[in-house]
Amino acid sequence: MTAPALRTAKSQGAARGHAAHGEHTWADARSLAFDSASPLGPEHVPLGEANGRTLASDVVALQEMPHYASSAMDGWTVSGGGPWTLTEPGAPLRSGEASPVVTGGVIPPGTQAVLRVESGRVATDADGRASLLVGEAASPGEPRPGQHIRKSGEEAAAGEVLIPAGTTLNPAHIALAAVAGFDQLTVRGKPLVKMLVTGSEVVTASTPAPGQVRDAFGPQLSTVIQLLGGVPGPLVRIGDSYEEWLTALGAAEAPMGQWPDVIVTTGGTGRSGADHLRDAVTALGGRLLVDGIAMRPGHPAALGKLPNGRFVVGLPGNPLAALMALFTVGGPLLAALGHQPLPGISRVPCGTTIDAHRASTRLMPFRWVKDLAAPVHYTGPGMMRGLASADGVMAVPSRGVQLGEPVPAFALPWRPELRPPLSGI
Repeated sequence: MTAPALRTAKSQGAARGHAAHGEHTWADARSLAFDSASPLGPEHVPLGEANGRTLASDVVALQEMPHYASSAMDGWTVSGGGPWTLTEPGAPLRSGEASPVVTGGVIPPGTQAVLRVESGRVATDADGRASLLVGEAASPGEPRPGQHIRKSGEEAAAGEVLIPAGTTLNPAHIALAAVAGFDQLTVRGKPLVKMLVTGSEVVTASTPAPGQVRDAFGPQLSTVIQLLGGVPGPLVRIGDSYEEWLTALGAAEAPMGQWPDVIVTTGGTGRSGADHLRDAVTALGGRLLVDGIAMRPGHPAALGKLPNGRFVVGLPGNPLAALMALFTVGGPLLAALGHQPLPGISRVPCGTTIDAHRASTRLMPFRWVKDLAAPVHYTGPGMMRGLASADGVMAVPSRGVQLGEPVPAFALPWRPELRPPLSGI
């Protein structure tokens, strides 16, 4: 995009991006984010990338498994009763003949059993010919007909369903698919997420100087997105100019061989002249589905959709506020795109009295103290210390709550189990 076009787009965005708006409630923002997206279509992934994915179509045996009769032991294939005359490996056997075989080796025509190596011995007759005899270590009746032979098709017939659609794949499933001859599997789609970290004051290493802040997003955002059900794509860093925002959101790039389904941005969601998310989304022909949420922290959060179908999740620049916004709109959005239900809300007994507040909802990280959810300290919008020690997050309504009163709460993606509510809650 040329500089004049950028200026024109900027002026158009300024005219439309700051139109009258109203904040959604916390509950409505969650529901709207989830309802705004449809599950992605299936995709083909290599076996090495399939663990944990959900199978979109049955895995069916392409041929019999195993597809040939093989030996289950090192030893000899034999035909008829012993002693046996030894022949070349793999040659068809006549009665009274035997040939060496290793575990997994092909069973030649005419074979009736496999005599394991521990149960046989090779001797030489008067004419110098090698023959095979049953050894002293053999069990009574060994070798019995069919002994130590893996029959073709004994694990699966051709066309048999090996792994049904809807299965969450584990390493054993993947090994089974490999044995069956598959190189890739068809799985339910998961959203690819591009991350856009903004701020010219952000530094990525060492201790920040006055006027600088250490990057809190780069080291953890990919992991959180993965825990929420997304596939982390590229992480791009830009400054604070409108031109950089517009270029980064509208960049015609296809990371990992496909367009990102979601772009998660950090910063730029306020309403000052230095905040450009809304203007950039509008200038690109997109629209805002959520423009502010009546919650603290994280109220400047936004959710937009571009004409090409990509979603933009706008997070505030403060790290705790950003994560609360990501859990509120990003989590439900990624769940909808990835064939998952809306993340659940539980109710936990509050460990203290919390006064009323003008904000619609206050998101308060808590720890369990004597089976009560007690708010933790150090939970300012830019602080991470409190969340780092939290067991979950309470969604406290504006009217406040009393000691012991049930209050809505949600689990953290890295600590997905909340204690069940007390009896009767």
